[in-house]
This record gives sequence, structure tokens and C-alpha cells, in this order.
Amino acid sequence: MRVLIFGLTVSSSWGNGHATIWRGLCRALGEIGHSITFFEKDVPYYRIHRDLFDPQLYELHLYPDWNQVESDARRHLANADCAIVSSYCPDARAAADLMLDSKVPLRVFYDLDTPVTLKALREHTDVPYIPLFGLEPFDLVLSYTGGRALEQLKAQLRARRVAPLYGCVDTSCHRRVPPTPHYKCDFSYLGTYAADRQPQLDKLFLEPAREIPQKRFCIGGALYPSDFHWSNNIYFVRHLPPHEHPAFYSSSTLTLNVTRAAMAEMGYCPSGRLFEAAACGTPIVTDRWDGLDQFFTPADEILLANNSKDVVDALTLSDPELRAIARRAQDRVMAQHTSQHRARQLMNLLEERA
Repeated sequence: MRVLIFGLTVSSSWGNGHATIWRGLCRALGEIGHSITFFEKDVPYYRIHRDLFDPQLYELHLYPDWNQVESDARRHLANADCAIVSSYCPDARAAADLMLDSKVPLRVFYDLDTPVTLKALREHTDVPYIPLFGLEPFDLVLSYTGGRALEQLKAQLRARRVAPLYGCVDTSCHRRVPPTPHYKCDFSYLGTYAADRQPQLDKLFLEPAREIPQKRFCIGGALYPSDFHWSNNIYFVRHLPPHEHPAFYSSSTLTLNVTRAAMAEMGYCPSGRLFEAAACGTPIVTDRWDGLDQFFTPADEILLANNSKDVVDALTLSDPELRAIARRAQDRVMAQHTSQHRARQLMNLLEERA
């Protein structure tokens, strides 16, 4: 199948979670023989932080301005079997108009930020990547978030057919590797700074760091403000490109997952970081949200934390206990949540609609 994608970015993982998702998915689709072309606007913010230049198994088409690329996009659409527009694509509305005006057989919208989209709509805020006419004309609407988000996409945006396409891990990149001294720590957290994630990060990371100053804590990520509440035992790594994630996780005794507030409220929202850490054989502590047990078995494959005490208790578990939890989570991910699994799920959904 020839698939055309209009997305936010695949070339830069700086300050966004889209790039790693698309890289794994596009690579996996290419491995099973599909032809993938990704159209990405060449914005300065991602250009200066680009960490992918020549992808294998799929084509990256960078363009400076929609007016300059529209005719080229139209030619690609004429030969495509499926076209996908994603959330936060800078030219999502123009790409959707072009797609819907073409004869491409399958027209798909993929919302990788569904809770954020729905929250903005409830607040009567314009969502620039959602067409003004909603999602009704699309043959399929995919959502990174499942559960009741799927029904709300139908109710609020008139999507006719919806299905979840969750995050995943690219096992060609994420696996257990020898620990790196620079990242060595008792407890880690990897994620871009987000204000609506901060209360949970305060409770589940900063408070435990203050309570057990003899332990080493490490945060990796972009956009952290200068007034962030650091303590002497918290070490900071400013942004890690995906190829560094395995070393980061493999150097952590335990790692933390914190979900953005809108996503936690909606539930059924597994971060790609969960699958990455598990694939690297690192035990995970996570905040709670509905649907978590659909991806990992609590207390058996993943540890839940409501407060700082839960984190401190997790850090007192023995090495054999932690290794057993990590091994079970790793087995689960390799059996159900790799980019190869998601690529096959996507193809099955498209073939059902064809």
C-alpha cells in the first residue's frame, strides 16, 4: 500500500512525542513492504534540533511552505492508496482539504493528542489542526487514546468510524544496553516539561528526592524552566534524542511515568515512554489512570504510585523483585506493543475499510 502522511514531525524528537511514534510506525510499515511518504513542514524550531536526516524504509519530504508544496502533495495523492493527516500538523486544514478533494481511496485523520483536542473543544477554543467541518468526511479516525475518548470524537466532531491506535516501541532502537555512568541513578524520569504534568511530578519525583537525599535522581527532557524546584540529589540531562533513551533507562534502577492531566482524566492513554522503558528491561512506577490494566498488570508488571510514600516503598524493593517485575513487563511489551504490532493493526483497520 502507498501511504501518504501529513504530520507534525518525524525528523526531530525535540519537545514532542510524535517523532518517535512515527519513526517506529513508518519503519515497521516499510519492513512489511508498504511505501510511506511523510510530509513535514521544515520549521526552524525542529530544524535546529533535527536528529533524523535520512530515514530508512520510508521517505521524508521536508517543505518550507504549503503554497510551494501543494502541487507536489497533489501528485502524491493521485498515486496514493491512503492518506493520513495528524494532529498538530502545521498545515492540517490545508492538507485535509486537498486530501478530501482528491480521489485517494482511504482518507484518515490520526489524533495523537485526543484529550487535548477534546478539552480545547469543550472550552470553545479553536483547534487549528481540526478542519472547520469536523471529522465526518474521513473514512477512519484514529486516536492515540481509547476508552470514552472514542465516543466523544463521534459526538463532538462527528467522526463516523473511530479506532484506537496506541503508542508503541521501536525495538530496533529500544532494548537493554550496558548502563552509562553519566545516567546512573536510583530513580529517573524522562519527559518534556508540561505544566499540567507538574503536580504529579512534584508528588512522585521531587518529594521522594527530598525525603531520601542519599538516593540519586535524574530527569531528562526539554523545556524545563529556570525556576524548577531542583534539589542537590537531582541531576538534569537537557533533552535526550531517541538513540540515547536505552542508555538512560538501562542506567536507572527504577523509572517514573507521569501522565498529562487531560490524558489521565480521559484514561486509556499509554505513553510511548512506558513501552520504551519496559522494552529496556527497566521497572516502572506510574501514576494511576483508567485502562492501565489493559496494557500492564498492576503490581505484577508495573508499580502504581498515589503519593511520595509509594515511590519510597518501591525504591526499597530488592533487586530480584525489581528484575522480576521488569522482565514480566518486557515480555508483555514484546508480545503486544511493538511498532510491528501497531503497523499490522493499522493495516488491518485500513483493509477493513477498503
